Amino acid sequence: MATILVKDLIEAGVHFGHRASRWNPKMRPYIYGRRNEIHIIDVRETLRGLLRARKYLQQVASKGSLILFVGTKRQAADIVAEQAQRCGMPYVSDRWLGGTLTNYATIRSRFGRLEELESLIHSDAIHTYSKKMQSALNREYRKIYRNLHGLRTMERLPECLVIVDPNKEKNAVREARKLGITTVALIDTDCDPDEVDLPIPGNDDSMRSIEVVLTVLADAVIAGRASAGLLKEGPAAEEEKPAEPRPVPQPSPVD
Repeated sequence: MATILVKDLIEAGVHFGHRASRWNPKMRPYIYGRRNEIHIIDVRETLRGLLRARKYLQQVASKGSLILFVGTKRQAADIVAEQAQRCGMPYVSDRWLGGTLTNYATIRSRFGRLEELESLIHSDAIHTYSKKMQSALNREYRKIYRNLHGLRTMERLPECLVIVDPNKEKNAVREARKLGITTVALIDTDCDPDEVDLPIPGNDDSMRSIEVVLTVLADAVIAGRASAGLLKEGPAAEEEKPAEPRPVPQPSPVD
């Protein structure tokens, strides 16, 4: 298993770091060498961090706790949403709203407005408004939907955050540390490993690298939920996969 995983990691380019001029000296233990002014990450350290994170996430999921996937950078957004939905966990892939964790009660209250707009837009009631009001309601719905639809299944604070690039998601890391929530993060050579609890050194700019790492972590969550009877194994598991989010309605012609 480990041999196959190492092969996948290397093929995905997980060992390519940033330019040497941009490195964080605290990443020295995870760097194998330098080639053409590019730091090369030690794949053994990547594998060690990945296996440690996989074991931890499986334990968390087996207890029925929530794991929040966070990745808003362009390369990671779609992959984060896909893998989080696959393992039935909440996610943030568009924008981290300040207070998502530290002011969760307020964030949670906005779901009422989202559901209100959703029921309005998907019914004939929307046609009772003027074209200008329809356009305004559509814009408000799209904005709230982008920011909150991934958090709909988060009925309580998560026990763990899975983060792609803690430099980009520094607000999420700060809120998690303030609340004592464990953080698992894919970190490149320009990141500070001391900011996260379980670092996974690797390329956080490559879509293939992000996909390989998050797929392993999502599989661990699925295995943990299955071991606790929270998720059926085999073909029945397909029926329990979370439904795809509704498509965002197109704006009216006058928008």
